[in-house]
Amino acid sequence: LSASLLVHCFYFRGGAELLFDGVKKHQVTLPCQPEPWDIRNLLKWIKQNLLKERPELFIQGESVRPGILVLINEADWELMGELDYKLQDQDNVLFISTLHGG
Repeated sequence: LSASLLVHCFYFRGGAELLFDGVKKHQVTLPCQPEPWDIRNLLKWIKQNLLKERPELFIQGESVRPGILVLINEADWELMGELDYKLQDQDNVLFISTLHGG
């Protein structure tokens, strides 16, 4: 059933939401693709479809830039395999910016 659509909630906090028109929660149905969705592909999709401005503040290379914490279902993504984590239906992914000015 890898062709089924996956529904996810993506949350942006700590200032990261400012790069997404101030929207903190996005409920998204990802399109079907031959291989499973992983965080690496998800970040490309977010950059192309959700990110509204200043991608350099969110993406660096193929990952998030340093200072952005990523939680998958409330667990640190470093424990989940980071970019290689395969998304499951109904996963919640939270991006928190720890970069604060002033």
